[in-house]
Amino acid sequence: MIAAVKGWHAAFSALLFFIPPAASAADDLPGAARELARKSAAFAGRGGAVSVAWRNLSSLGSYELGQARAAFEAALQESGLRAGEAAPAAELRVTLSENSLQYLLVEEARKGDERQVWMAAWKRTGPAAVPSPAIALDKALLWEQDEPILDVAFPAAAMLVLSASRVALYARENGQWAERQALPLAPIKPWPRDLRGRLRTHGPSFQAYLPGMACSGQAEPALTLECRPSDEPWVLESGSRAMLLANFSAARNYFDGRITTQTGLRKTIPAFYSAASVEEQGRPLWLVAMVDGRTQIFDASFEAAGGIPGWGSDLAGPDARCGGGSPVLATRPGDASEPDAIQAFAVANRAVRPLSAPADLPGPVTALWPSGAAAVLAVARNLATGKYAAYLVTINCGQ
Repeated sequence: MIAAVKGWHAAFSALLFFIPPAASAADDLPGAARELARKSAAFAGRGGAVSVAWRNLSSLGSYELGQARAAFEAALQESGLRAGEAAPAAELRVTLSENSLQYLLVEEARKGDERQVWMAAWKRTGPAAVPSPAIALDKALLWEQDEPILDVAFPAAAMLVLSASRVALYARENGQWAERQALPLAPIKPWPRDLRGRLRTHGPSFQAYLPGMACSGQAEPALTLECRPSDEPWVLESGSRAMLLANFSAARNYFDGRITTQTGLRKTIPAFYSAASVEEQGRPLWLVAMVDGRTQIFDASFEAAGGIPGWGSDLAGPDARCGGGSPVLATRPGDASEPDAIQAFAVANRAVRPLSAPADLPGPVTALWPSGAAAVLAVARNLATGKYAAYLVTINCGQ
């Protein structure tokens, strides 16, 4: 979870305990979202901007929340409003909730001193049959520390941990990782807020990508590190099947949209946080988590080919094949004050289906990178301890 969502007022949470028993009826969740969006547009006025914050207090999952968001934002645009921009004309807060008879969308809208509360509901249906997960995600804690962990890699038989202030090398001793050597990092300029970094290894050699700086080094026979100012693009990859060069914005925490594909194609797309590649019927697709909160599908020529609702800002494409396809791992949308989770998905005919149960993490995900043949490296800030924990999440097919 790279960008935090503004916190909710306690008063709004209390609204859920005092909502009236009757609400406007809708056929389904997207219909309820569109209904509230139209009321929001009439309240805010056409041609303006609104801020929208979401919270899920129901038993429905992140996919359903994403459906609601997509329908709500599309209806806002049809009504001449723009969501997520600065200096909004109105502030909207939407909660997905439920009672014993129906699901509910409850919205609080504020414009200056004006305040409105609306609710739309649709009937609950019996629980759908949930197929057994096609794959399992196994999560193993690698390392935990006070300083933010940017990435972890494994040159030879060692473990390399990239932090904001140093690169540290660890070796196995009595079944535990023990620090063997560390070298400091001296930034060319002050690091941006929400610092990000990436490690790539080849045998004992490694590269470290940081905003405005590139480093190279060796893990054996002793740790070496040489850094230089650099604006060279970072390498984004989904295992061995696809690679992308992307320019990182040195003063921010995202890629500025300038990309180069494996075929040498150069394109400029909107700014994004992360990208992963999957195969759909033998054809490559890129899934890109945009800065505006959307997940966009691009074809091999990086032409827009659809969208995916309900995902967070971190995506990773491991070098794994399950059931004849290539999965993508995604975080869920939410607040930086809430625990996060990673789930595996497949993409077919521009539609998404879950492949695994969510792998829960103790706080918001701050980094998600491919790691080895069938795994990803996930870093989460533990909300209970405040420490940063790095996990290796391994994909097991056929579970």
